[in-house]
Amino acid sequence: MATAPLVLITGASRGIGAATAKLAAARGYDVGVNYVSDRKAADEVVAAVEKAGRRAVAIQADMGKEADIERMFAEVDKLGRLTHLVYNTGITGTLSRVEDVPTETLRQVFDVNVIGAFLSAKHAVRRISVKHGGQGGAMVLISSAMSTLGGAGEYTWYAASKAAIECMTLGLARELTGDRIRVNAVAPGPIITDIHPPGRLERIAPNVPMGRPGTVDEIAEAILFLLSEQSSYTDGVTLRVAGAR
Repeated sequence: MATAPLVLITGASRGIGAATAKLAAARGYDVGVNYVSDRKAADEVVAAVEKAGRRAVAIQADMGKEADIERMFAEVDKLGRLTHLVYNTGITGTLSRVEDVPTETLRQVFDVNVIGAFLSAKHAVRRISVKHGGQGGAMVLISSAMSTLGGAGEYTWYAASKAAIECMTLGLARELTGDRIRVNAVAPGPIITDIHPPGRLERIAPNVPMGRPGTVDEIAEAILFLLSEQSSYTDGVTLRVAGAR
């Protein structure tokens, strides 16, 4: 019997990450379910994965802390050899204009959204790459439509961090071709999750050409497509899933 592919999903206890974990299980993946604080929610995702007939483990780790990231990968190794990574973690900080943003917020956002992504990619490559004894696979990094809109008046720093993710996606894809690792990104538009302050989705939805926010399941479908062999000739691409461009 062939070994199932193993995907590690960061920020998988809720929202896009939880939906992706459940869909991955339905598509035959074992799943590492990373969370930072809500163990109950992570355990519920693990239970859903197991109900689908796949294996899973909940792993507490803060993506802003290198030691936590190292421990996360050591924990997921207990499920087997990693084949896929979804870096879904992202924080915005409190909405404000740039002149009002605390320096600590800037550091936290870039630590989690960018440096955490690089550290996770580094550890993933060491497991997935054929040059390191792996079987090859794929990574999907989660960007945001804000990467090309700028986030003015709300969180320009968050938009900048997601632009960095898109540059990272292209660079890693080109770097890792010989390792048989494809790297792509998904850039969601406004999605119904609790990352938004109360009232924000209602305020911005009329500006979306399709006239509504998206759902976590719509984003999960895009992520699973990019992880799968159905996208085998797709590499270094940011797929915008934002209700029109």
